[in-house]
Amino acid sequence: MNAKLTLRLRKNIIERAKQYARNHKISLSKMIEIYLESITSTNKKETEITPLVESLSGVIELEQDFDYKKEYSNYLTEKYK
Repeated sequence: MNAKLTLRLRKNIIERAKQYARNHKISLSKMIEIYLESITSTNKKETEITPLVESLSGVIELEQDFDYKKEYSNYLTEKYK
């Protein structure tokens, strides 16, 4: 069953939303319905871990104090010397 809803929004947001909906060939009402459904859904899907990813889990053991940002920075410094 559909029901009517009145919203008060800034005019520029409405215009941008209409343009977005037009570009994606969907009605503004349907776009808002899909958005509201996605944020209020209680049936959240968990990300499925593929067998390949699961088989790689735990392959590499890092030191407790490993700083990946520092290591990546060092890598980039060496790469672009």
